[in-house]
Amino acid sequence: MLQGRLGGLVGASSGYVESLPTQVRRRVKGLKSLQKKHAKLEAEFQNEILALEKKYLGLYTPLYEKRAQYVSGKAEPTDAEVAEGVSDAEGDSKDDDEEEEEEEEEEEDKDAQKVEGIPEFWLTALKTHPQFVDLITSKDEKALKHLVDIRLSYFEKPGFRLDFEFSPNDFFTNSILTKTYYYQDEPGYGGEFLYDHAEGTKIEWKDSKDLSVTIETKKQRHKGTNKTRIVKKTVPAETFFSFFTPPVPPEEEQDEEVDEDEDLDEKLEHDYTLGEELKDSVVPRGVDWFTGKALQFQGDADQYDDDFEYDDEDDEDDEDEDEDDDDDDEGVPAKDEKAPECKQQ
Repeated sequence: MLQGRLGGLVGASSGYVESLPTQVRRRVKGLKSLQKKHAKLEAEFQNEILALEKKYLGLYTPLYEKRAQYVSGKAEPTDAEVAEGVSDAEGDSKDDDEEEEEEEEEEEDKDAQKVEGIPEFWLTALKTHPQFVDLITSKDEKALKHLVDIRLSYFEKPGFRLDFEFSPNDFFTNSILTKTYYYQDEPGYGGEFLYDHAEGTKIEWKDSKDLSVTIETKKQRHKGTNKTRIVKKTVPAETFFSFFTPPVPPEEEQDEEVDEDEDLDEKLEHDYTLGEELKDSVVPRGVDWFTGKALQFQGDADQYDDDFEYDDEDDEDDEDEDEDDDDDDEGVPAKDEKAPECKQQ
């Protein structure tokens, strides 16, 4: 109750500033003018950061295009690139036996069936990421095996787009699934861009291949004739591809009688977080997620806390033990005290 009352006071004047002398209030207004100028500079700062991100995306793009060619098997890396991709630790630790084993494996690979590109590259990268692994079902994996590239692009207004390119598959006819994130026109406090909404591609599912729903069958018996019939009902299913059907924020002039989803804010935040993670981490460091190297840099700050858990019941037990110890110590003499002489013969 108290928290609710305090929440209603956020942004409200306490009356302190109004009670200040006229000259002091005038100076406060001067500070507000300086703060507005600062906010304008902050907005310019954020715009320059966005411009810088766009500039470097243009520099990254040739590397991403090469990556897509290597993943799909349309091109092969050069010997120099392969040598550069080997870490110093791997290179220094190789001995003659290991080099012979590698040569034997290369000979075996020549005789084996040819494999194009890097199969399941993006599926493996997404499954390695802790925020996406829980979204991918076993049915999703069959479709995500056909994911050949994830691309990032910006547009003139603040926001970004993610393109998921798929090879022909048995699930949907789309070759590219798109997710676009839009920001609000007016910057927020500190000049930062505020998330507004997201839009996704409508997936054209093939017959009986829609992963976003499941078909439940039930038997119904007629009370009069006692005949039975099979009734099929379509219900939503958990799937990674719900990512392309983002939650919709409520309209400002929404009818009060409409029940708002209590978890809507959480869903919107989660959806935005996934998009940011794809933009800032998965797309730029795809191979690190594929190999698992990126996991080394996840959650370092919480590593210590995760190693130890605190149980309130254990604490209570410890307190009880301490009390018992205190009770036991009541009859035990201190070091400097002499034990009472035993007079029993």
